[in-house]
Amino acid sequence: MTASLPYVLILYYSRHGATRAMAERLAAGVESCRGIEARLRTVPPVSPTCEAVDPEIPEEGAIYADLDDLRHCAGLALGSPTRFGNMAAPLKHFIDTTSELWLGGALVDKPATAFTSTSSLHGGQETTLISMLLPLLHHGMVYAGLPYSETALMETQAGGTPYGASHLAGKRSDRPLDESERQLAHAQGQRIARLALSLAHAGGRP
Repeated sequence: MTASLPYVLILYYSRHGATRAMAERLAAGVESCRGIEARLRTVPPVSPTCEAVDPEIPEEGAIYADLDDLRHCAGLALGSPTRFGNMAAPLKHFIDTTSELWLGGALVDKPATAFTSTSSLHGGQETTLISMLLPLLHHGMVYAGLPYSETALMETQAGGTPYGASHLAGKRSDRPLDESERQLAHAQGQRIARLALSLAHAGGRP
């Protein structure tokens, strides 16, 4: 039996599809590297009521993540639209269920990164990325942003930050990723894949 490849978990929440499009670009970047694959997963929306109204499997897009997806990943990319300069509640809700992984140190020394989409250019892209960084540090992960060796960071007219890839979706959330945003998301996927392979080899993980 052939051993399965290590994978980067690309875990995101997307309301209108922009963050999902970014996740797919990161996945393409991961899978451009030999010896590793991307695993796309999403999280369900949350409701102020206690009644479950959504199916267990989404009608389209990635399936819902579980803790084992996170436990066994070689690297992690978190993606969320911004909500008042913070990650969206559904992603935060999922992260809040990961205490058993934290107690067991399951994610220590694994590389992680984050990406986001906003409807306005100054709508909290960087603070949203930082809000996703904080729980990753508590888990002992090694955070990796985007270095300025990625020249699109200096050329972009919309999204793109050293804290992670970002996208300007527009006020109707229907603006597609432009070339710079696509390049940066792809590069971020490549970087987290390379780091995952390097750290796994150096430390005998995952």
